[in-house]
Amino acid sequence: MDFISGQTLLEVCEKEQLPISEVMKQREITCGGMQEETIREKLYEVLGIMKNAVEEPIKNPKKSIGGLIGGEAKLVADHEGAASSVCGTPMSRAIAYSMAVLEVNASMGLIVAAPTAGSAGVLPGVLLAIRDTKEADDEMLLKGLLNASAVGYILMRNASVSGAEAGCQAEVGAASAMAASAVVEMMGGTPQMCLDAASIAMANLLGMVCDPIAGLVEAPCQSRNAIGVANALTCAELALSGVKSVIPFDEMAEAMYHVGKSLPFELRETAMGGCAGTPTGCALGCEICGR
Repeated sequence: MDFISGQTLLEVCEKEQLPISEVMKQREITCGGMQEETIREKLYEVLGIMKNAVEEPIKNPKKSIGGLIGGEAKLVADHEGAASSVCGTPMSRAIAYSMAVLEVNASMGLIVAAPTAGSAGVLPGVLLAIRDTKEADDEMLLKGLLNASAVGYILMRNASVSGAEAGCQAEVGAASAMAASAVVEMMGGTPQMCLDAASIAMANLLGMVCDPIAGLVEAPCQSRNAIGVANALTCAELALSGVKSVIPFDEMAEAMYHVGKSLPFELRETAMGGCAGTPTGCALGCEICGR
């Protein structure tokens, strides 16, 4: 059982009457030669790392190696129940969790690059916020991980998830598409709804540049992950409501790749443009590099 695009994935789902998560699991068994129990063990390992990465910085915040971030996740988590909070629990929780993962990464902790270190907060942020607010158990989270893996696989095969190649739209954009699709399946949506959510998620972040200050995966990467979870939850809500993507998933993936390749090199992880190229960004870069 295999697929190489969104369209072929949908065809397999339709033919076998299976959700995306099950098709992805069967692909790993038939194409990857893995036993089902091995797949479950690996997924539980991934899930355990994700759980720790979203929780530890909120309990014990610490500064990043570059000193640009550290403690922001706890600030957002503490603000969740405040009268001035405007997002509501699911969104606030997802934002805090996504930012926490970037703090773990930037302080040399263990994270899951899903699909990259720079976008590592989006998928766990969304999935574990859904766990907290929708009472999703680990079995449902494993389905979300498998679903997201299918979307990530297609994007890696046919487009890009590299900021250096195609900008932050290829990192946070891809992660947001993966998370949006995962949530749709977890909440009972069809495979088509999943890919509609993923396509809309990519479209919303199309053209996002990759401009890390001092070349570090800290700022604006952390807040971009927060945008990624907000976008994923929004797109999942749209798809579950019956809103369809105007552009099919495969066409959107191709468009994302071409837009990314069109970005000037200064805006593709070189720390020469965007936020990194501002006077303050340059000054911070010089300060960090001169330590």
